[in-house]
Amino acid sequence: MAESDHIQSDLFGFSDAPVKKEYFQPLAERVRPRTLDDMAGQEHLVGQNGPLRKFLSSGQMPSMIFWGPPGSGKTTLAEICATSLNYRFEQLSAIDSGVKEVRKALENAEKARRAGQRSILFIDEIHRFNKGQQDTLLHAIEQGLIVLIGATTENPSFEVNGALLSRMQVYILKPLTPGDIESVIRRALTQDKLFSERSIEITGLDFLLEFSGGDARKALNAVEAAISLLPSDASPALLNRELLEAALQHKAPNYDKGGENHYDIISAFIKSMRGSDPDAALFWLSRMIEGGEDPKFIARRMVIFASEDIGNADPYAITLAVSVFQAVTVIGMPEARINLAQGVTYLASAPKSNASYQALGEAMSEAKTEQDLGVPLHLRNAPTRLMKTEGYGAGYCYPHNYPEHFVAQHYFPEGMEAKAYYRPTDEGREKYIRERLSHLWDERYKS
Repeated sequence: MAESDHIQSDLFGFSDAPVKKEYFQPLAERVRPRTLDDMAGQEHLVGQNGPLRKFLSSGQMPSMIFWGPPGSGKTTLAEICATSLNYRFEQLSAIDSGVKEVRKALENAEKARRAGQRSILFIDEIHRFNKGQQDTLLHAIEQGLIVLIGATTENPSFEVNGALLSRMQVYILKPLTPGDIESVIRRALTQDKLFSERSIEITGLDFLLEFSGGDARKALNAVEAAISLLPSDASPALLNRELLEAALQHKAPNYDKGGENHYDIISAFIKSMRGSDPDAALFWLSRMIEGGEDPKFIARRMVIFASEDIGNADPYAITLAVSVFQAVTVIGMPEARINLAQGVTYLASAPKSNASYQALGEAMSEAKTEQDLGVPLHLRNAPTRLMKTEGYGAGYCYPHNYPEHFVAQHYFPEGMEAKAYYRPTDEGREKYIRERLSHLWDERYKS
């Protein structure tokens, strides 16, 4: 009787034949890199001069925190470190583990040490551990019982307590570039046992790169979902944009970050804020977010806008815009969209003035033609006795010694007539500035 004749079905019709392990694993797990040379991206850490490569070469590994976005390789690097050093590897997730699980892992590490083997304890989402849970790790690190590798998507300066942080090195993982993601996808399709023989071609790569947003796991899951929709006899097996959209139920936005559409939308965004229409500005913001635009690019444009189009009509606008940029840098997407929305609605609703921007343009234009005009002696600094003898600083009136902390004197270059570049508007805070300058320099601001 043939071997196949012994295979029987259970009550539900499933065969009792052994099924290979890889059939139960997602594509992202099946093609997970096993060596540093297989890694895509993170060259600053795994390149020839990278610290991780040097650690592995030396056979010594400090406790570390990997801080980076999802799908950037944190878990993969931890596993590679353990394999390369022949350390025992144990993994916990801070989402569903507590002090009990940590203590059990430390007991396992102690048993392994008595057997002559060192252990790496990898804790995913370590920022979710509270202070008490984090404190249980301190002694084990100090005694060399474990090498702790924590992974976090949040800034460890805020989320990991100082005592633990001081015992660990922090390494930042960068979002994978489109080139890195493409490399991951093509490697998966050529090396995966289940897909390598199917001659799979991708024509929807641009959509896939935008959809993944630098997350290798997200990209590979998308590829696997799309392949599952292909007929088994399709040759070649073609992953086009339509198939990917169908598999992911995600319509690719009409947004090309490198093309004309990119500049049209950012222009509409800026002009909507300039026109004090927060609703339209939010719409264009959403279009950019959905299109995968770099949130830092959006935040940078908001910082420029705050000075160029609001200026001193609301001096707080620049402070808010810079705070939004810092928040976007620290928080990252998708939560950073909330920070962007707050900034956009404030800037769009604020009073507007481009007086500072206009004044700069006029002053710079004139400065180019007046390069040879000297600084008047009364405005020059006199740090030495010789300079004082030469008259440097002589005749300068110190404004704080006068009523209103003001005294009229000439601040322009020698031979140049004073003129008004900055002409404050009647908008917001700038109205007060205009009134004050008109009072102090009445001749200059008569017009």
